[in-house]
Amino acid sequence: MEHMTSLKTWPEAAPRLIAVAAGRSPADCVIRQGKWVNVQSREVLDGYDIAIAEGRFAAIAPDLSAAIGPETRVIEAQGRYMIPGLVDGHMHVESGMLTPAEFAAAVIPHGTTTMFTDPHEIANVLGLAGVRMMHDEAMLQPVNIFTQMPSCAPSAPGLETTGYEITPEDVAKAMSWPGIVGLGEMMNFPGVIGADAKMLAEIAATQRAGKTVGGHYASPDLGAPFRAYAAGGPADDHEGTCEEDAVARVRQGMRAMLRLGSAWYDIESQITAVTKRGLDPRNFILCTDDCHSGTLVHEGHMNRAYRHAVACGCDPLIALQMCTVNTASHFGLERELGSIAPGRRADVILTSDLVALPVEVVIARGQVVAENGTLKVACPHYDWPDSARRTVHLGKTLTAEDFAIPAPEGANTVTARVIGVVENQAPTKALIAELAVVDGLAQPDETKDVAQIALVERHRGTGKVVNGFVSGFGYKGSMAIGSTVAHDSHHMIVVGTDRDAMAAVANRLGEMGGGISVWKDGAELAAVPLPIAGLMSDDPAAEVAARAEAMVKAMADCGCSLNNAYMQHSLLALVVIPEIRISDLGLVDVTKFQLTELFA
Repeated sequence: MEHMTSLKTWPEAAPRLIAVAAGRSPADCVIRQGKWVNVQSREVLDGYDIAIAEGRFAAIAPDLSAAIGPETRVIEAQGRYMIPGLVDGHMHVESGMLTPAEFAAAVIPHGTTTMFTDPHEIANVLGLAGVRMMHDEAMLQPVNIFTQMPSCAPSAPGLETTGYEITPEDVAKAMSWPGIVGLGEMMNFPGVIGADAKMLAEIAATQRAGKTVGGHYASPDLGAPFRAYAAGGPADDHEGTCEEDAVARVRQGMRAMLRLGSAWYDIESQITAVTKRGLDPRNFILCTDDCHSGTLVHEGHMNRAYRHAVACGCDPLIALQMCTVNTASHFGLERELGSIAPGRRADVILTSDLVALPVEVVIARGQVVAENGTLKVACPHYDWPDSARRTVHLGKTLTAEDFAIPAPEGANTVTARVIGVVENQAPTKALIAELAVVDGLAQPDETKDVAQIALVERHRGTGKVVNGFVSGFGYKGSMAIGSTVAHDSHHMIVVGTDRDAMAAVANRLGEMGGGISVWKDGAELAAVPLPIAGLMSDDPAAEVAARAEAMVKAMADCGCSLNNAYMQHSLLALVVIPEIRISDLGLVDVTKFQLTELFA
C-alpha cells in the first residue's frame, strides 16, 4: 500500500532535486526568509530560503529566488524559525482511544509529523491481523507513522490469556511490511535476561531484518540483570525514572527515551544527565508513550514534551535534536527525516518562538497540513472489518450471581487480599482487609474503602468471571464502572459496590462492542464507546475527549477523587507491575510472578 501522497524515494526524486538545487528547474514550494534551525550542526542561520520538490527538501540557501517559477507555491517565513517536524520516538496510538487516522488528525496541528508506534494493545485482542490493520491505516496518513511489531502478547505467559499470542513467526513475517521499522518494546525483560528462546527468536528476526529492537526494562536494578538485558539486543528504553537510569542506558550504547505522556513524568528527573552532568545528548530521545485524547486536544503532543524539556533547563536546540534527528538516527532513518537537509522528507514547522514554540504552520512532505492549530488535510480512514468491531464475546448475559464471592463454609468474616491503588503510580499495594459475610457471600465495605473488582473474559466467550476486592477509589453508594481497555490483555474490568450494577455495566459493554460505562443508582451516567477492538473510536479526538471528560466526572460523582483514576482502573490487570493484580486466571502476586488465593 502506497503512502497517500505517493512520496517518491530519494533516488527516484534525485534528478528533480538536483535540478532545483542547481537552479535549472522551479521548485514545488519555496519557504522564504526564515531562520534555519539546523539540528545537524546545532545552529540557527538567519535569512535562509528552503526549496521543496517531490515532497522532499531540494536546497536550503540564503537566496533561492531562482527556484520560484509560475507554479511554485511561496510561503513567507517573515523571519520565523524553520524547524524540522517533531518526531515521537515511542508511543501507543490506542492510548488516545483513537484510530491512527484520528490520532494523526489530533497531533498534526501540534507539529508532530512522524510517529514510531507500537500497536501492542490491538495485538492482544486481534493478533497479527490487528497489527496489519493499524499498519495499513497508518500508511494512508499525510504524515509518517512507522509501526513497531509488538513483541509481548501475552506480556506475562502463564499468568493471563490474551485474545491472540504473538509468535517469532509473526514477527519475522511483519518485518517485510513497508511501514514496519522494528520490534515493539521488549517488556518481558526477565525472559531476555533468562535467554528465553522465544524472546531471543523475536529479537533475532528483527536484527536479521536490519531493524531496531525496542526496549522496556522496568527495574531499578542496574547491575547484572540490566547488563544481561542490554546484551540481549534491546536498543532503547523508556522506563527510566531517575538520572542514573538515563546514564546507565547511554553508557551501554542504548538510547535513553525520556517520556512525558498523560500520566508519565520522566523527563524532569532524567534530563539532568545532559543539563547538569553534561553527557553527550545525541543518545537522548523525547517521547510520549501514552497520551489520552484530552491531553492531545487541550495540551499538545510532542510540542508539550519539547516545551517541558526546555522548562527543565534544556537548551532549546538540544531539546529539538531530542525530538527530531536523534530519533531518526536511532531508527536508521536519519537520511530520510528528522532534519531540514537535502533529500529528506519536507517536514517543517514555522514558529515565532523557540521556547514557547507556537506551532504556526506545519508542512509534511511538502504539503501544508496545518495552520494556527487548524488541520488542512484529510486523514483517511481504513475500512475496519466486522472482525475488528465485534470483539466483546461474553458468551452469556451476566447476572448479579456472576459477581458473587462465596466465603468459606460457616465463616462470619473473611480476611481478604485487596488490590490497593496508589494515586499517580502504576504499582499497586497488596493489602489485607477483614470483610463481613452476609448470606454466605463476602461483602465490599464502603467504610474501609473496599469495593469489588471483577475481570470478565471477553475474547473467547467463556463466560468466566474472576472476582476480588480493590481499595483506593473511594466509591460510595450503589455504583459500577467497567472498561474493555485493560492493559495488557484487554479483558473487561468491572469495579463496583453493587453486584446488579456490575452485571448491568458488563452487559452494556457487550452490546456497545466495548468501551467504558459508568453506572450509579441503576442508570448509566456516562459512556465512551470504543467499537474498534474495544480500544479505539474512529470519531474525532475532540468528541472522544469530551466523552472521556464526562466519564471522569461520573467517576467523581460516584465518590472517586483520585487523580488519573481511569488510568488506575485500566491498569488493574497489568500483571507485569507489582505488587498484586487480577487476570482471567485469578489473583496474581506480581512480586513472585505467581497466582495467589483471594482469602488469606
